[in-house]
Amino acid sequence: MIPFCKFHGFGNDYIVIERALVPAGVELTQLARAICHRHTGAGSDGIAVIEKLQDDDADFFCEIVNPDGSIAGFSGNGTRCAVAYIYYKRLWTGPVLRLKTRSGIKNFRTIEADQTGHYQFEAEIGQPDFTGASVPVLTPGLSESVIDLPVEAAGRTFAMSCVNVGNPVAITFVDDFDLDWRLYGKELETHPAFPEKANIVFVKIVDRENIEIRIWERAAGETSSSGTCSSGAAVLAAFTGRTERRVSVHAVGGTTEFLWRDDGEMLITGRADLSYCGEWPSS
Repeated sequence: MIPFCKFHGFGNDYIVIERALVPAGVELTQLARAICHRHTGAGSDGIAVIEKLQDDDADFFCEIVNPDGSIAGFSGNGTRCAVAYIYYKRLWTGPVLRLKTRSGIKNFRTIEADQTGHYQFEAEIGQPDFTGASVPVLTPGLSESVIDLPVEAAGRTFAMSCVNVGNPVAITFVDDFDLDWRLYGKELETHPAFPEKANIVFVKIVDRENIEIRIWERAAGETSSSGTCSSGAAVLAAFTGRTERRVSVHAVGGTTEFLWRDDGEMLITGRADLSYCGEWPSS
């Protein structure tokens, strides 16, 4: 049996597993597909597999695996759930934790913690990369930034703006959410313009300090919240002059606080709460 705990960040749920407790021969891709299934598994938007490190750069490594078995470069809520697990299991007790991911080292500072499984963290998640090649997104030529790129999906053309925040995020600004954004999100996710697929976010500007979003997440579908999607939406709203660099991002599941510092670093503040712990058969 493989022990796990399920946490969620504003309803965006992740199953956290210690790599050392996964039996040899168990493939993480297969494990993710089975345990994440909403009807036959425990149900989640992905798994976060953590491993204690013995080097000077970081304290733990976290691998994020999507429900379809694909590997994610980063997940804001997924890593926050992983860090919450680390504190909940008392694998780490310091006020700051350095977490290594496929997209670099992220620094987590504890704001709130209790041993019943409720946490709040501020995380430094790196600098945004707006270049088309890094997202990646296909453009007619090399591009330092991709803003309002016309992309057609399901008979409608969207002006897509793109950024890499550890994962590829493509957003479109909307006046409201009356459109069938789930249909369009599903079509845009796998559009040929995005060779590695993309997280699709529909963004409504409320005012200079608040935005509202709807999320179609790459390899997961509709989610109630997402740290990377919130960050991508907020940084593009600021980059295009629609908002300030400090923004409250309102998703269906809750509000993520975002700051794009003057030095280029992105900070997100959000919750991670324990749902339950259990065991999963290894075969």
